[in-house]
Amino acid sequence: MSALDVLLRSARRAQGVLSRASSPQRALCLEVLGARLAAARRAILEANREDLDAATELSPALRDRLTLTPLRLDGVLKALGEVLALEDPLGEERPLPGGSPRPNGLRVYRRRIPLGVLAVIYEARPNVTVEASALCLKSGNAVVLRGGREAARTNLALAREVRGALGDAGLDPDAVTLLEDPSRDAVRALLGAVGKVDLVVPRGGPGLMAFVDEHARVPVIRHGQGICHLYVHADADHAMARALVVNSKVQRPGVCNALETLLVHREAAPQLLPSLGAALREEGVELRACARSAELLRASGVPAVDAHPEDWDTEFLALILAVRCVDSLDDALAHIARHGTGHTASVCTRDPSVGERFLREVDASCVLWNASTRFNDGGELGLGAELGISTSRMHAFGPMGLRELTAEKFVVRGEGQVRS
Repeated sequence: MSALDVLLRSARRAQGVLSRASSPQRALCLEVLGARLAAARRAILEANREDLDAATELSPALRDRLTLTPLRLDGVLKALGEVLALEDPLGEERPLPGGSPRPNGLRVYRRRIPLGVLAVIYEARPNVTVEASALCLKSGNAVVLRGGREAARTNLALAREVRGALGDAGLDPDAVTLLEDPSRDAVRALLGAVGKVDLVVPRGGPGLMAFVDEHARVPVIRHGQGICHLYVHADADHAMARALVVNSKVQRPGVCNALETLLVHREAAPQLLPSLGAALREEGVELRACARSAELLRASGVPAVDAHPEDWDTEFLALILAVRCVDSLDDALAHIARHGTGHTASVCTRDPSVGERFLREVDASCVLWNASTRFNDGGELGLGAELGISTSRMHAFGPMGLRELTAEKFVVRGEGQVRS
């Protein structure tokens, strides 16, 4: 039996203990974890500094994701508290939409249960170590965490506190395991662990996703590329549009819900693009523009690079924005349908018919009207935290919180009924 088989067998045993634990006991574990993380704050930040010192070849986007500042650690603790405050989904029962009891007297319900043993594969995101653990523990799931080698010290320091909190709460520490093997062989083994891993959630770039597509034999929910769009309609409030675009692109450009492509209606472009382009250039944003938008930008003194076809299909994760003028809402919808990745899209308009049509027709896990793309985030949408943003169409689409980490089984109560 391999070391991974032993680990997964232990995780399965621990998951059984966790799923039978009371809601107060699982809540106690999260309370203890918050206290342990606060007490270990200095050691965690020092481990992160060591990871950053060793990560000399990371891209700016990955380095930003790796960085755990005191403020970001406060955010992790805040997210942990928000998860703790959420209603426990386990054991929740609901009757069938058609009603219960059935004509034969059977009372039929659906009850929420854990998914089982999950594996989360992620790169340079140490916050995931805590947030995934908290969500899985509260929802009764065991989780195997496989972080990237660039965050090895930080993840180890965080996972140590998670496992300690489990033990302190009288639960099996093997409900959360950090797989320290950084090789792709370890990922391949997790993806092939049929009957031992119930769900894999990969969070990474195109290389990881291609590897997952090639080797997965267990169920996978993809956290795919975030080629996020914002469309400014002809009637949009220009001050609002500028604020939305700048925030969506600039606040944190290296994350998956940052804006990558701006679409502007041709009637709004002559007035909007010069001022918006200037605001973006002040923030250091490189504009890769179609012919019409480039002409408007350059005429106002804002430099622009001619966009190439591949720019519409690129997740830049940097201060780069693709800009295109479109003739109509139909053209904007067609562009998003062709180049979007099912992640996030926003529309800026004062026309309710345009806003509602955009919300209805755009195929993305989160569609927004007059709001920044940066709000496609579990914490911002009221989930406390997220395991990932699903761009798959399984039981979850969008940020995966507590309820998305559960399934429903049928519960039937009878009085001796037999089928005729």
